[in-house]
Amino acid sequence: MSELERTLILIKPDGVERNLIGKIIARYEEAGLKVVDMKMLTPSLDLVERHYPDSMAESLGRKAEKAGAKIDDYKEHGKKVLNWLRNYLTSGRVVAMILEGEDAIARARTVTGYTDPAAAEKGTIRGDFGEDSILQATKEGRVVRNLIHASGDKEEAEREIKLWFG
Repeated sequence: MSELERTLILIKPDGVERNLIGKIIARYEEAGLKVVDMKMLTPSLDLVERHYPDSMAESLGRKAEKAGAKIDDYKEHGKKVLNWLRNYLTSGRVVAMILEGEDAIARARTVTGYTDPAAAEKGTIRGDFGEDSILQATKEGRVVRNLIHASGDKEEAEREIKLWFG
């Protein structure tokens, strides 16, 4: 039997700037998820640093390599990506929302699509609306503009909801 869960979704500055807020929310609602809280803000650097902690560096470096970039040191590259990501997330308005529903975390991640828009399946938010790739972003020395952050698991969702909504 499915479990009722909550998850955090952030519509990043590129999604807000491209006027995709309504289309993105509709995708989650069509998947049976309910928006139970939502706000728009320009996040502080402190909030973003707590959201994207330094411990994520190595996994971010590995994602860049998986996308086709030549990475010598995963952790070092991941630290650069974290810096780009933090700068990007604090550069403009973000929509933070809590979604609730059966298996909300997995369902939201399926609707969102893979991290790299160039590799995300059609029918997902990133696959349909994404205009960037991890490989291109890495070549240009910037973060990938992939529209959304979606919590990865139950512990992350709980931590992130507390962080963004208190």
